[in-house]
Amino acid sequence: MMYTVYVLYSRRFDRIYIGFTSDMENRLRSHNEFATKGYTTKFRPWEIAFTENYTDKNEAMKREKALKAGKGREYIWNYIRQNLT
Repeated sequence: MMYTVYVLYSRRFDRIYIGFTSDMENRLRSHNEFATKGYTTKFRPWEIAFTENYTDKNEAMKREKALKAGKGREYIWNYIRQNLT
């Protein structure tokens, strides 16, 4: 099984969301359409800004955690500013 670490970006609100999943298509749909509560419902629409694929779930979880930390968030914001804005 493949796991995707992803970063969603809301242009309208200039916000990011970092997560991981084994089904990126359905996860994005969930964030944009199906979810009825939680952080991502407030800042729709979301677009995929960044992804990395892993075959090991624990590695994907570690990377997600690293991206949520200070240096990881800095890296993601720099990536978004250089590639999406």
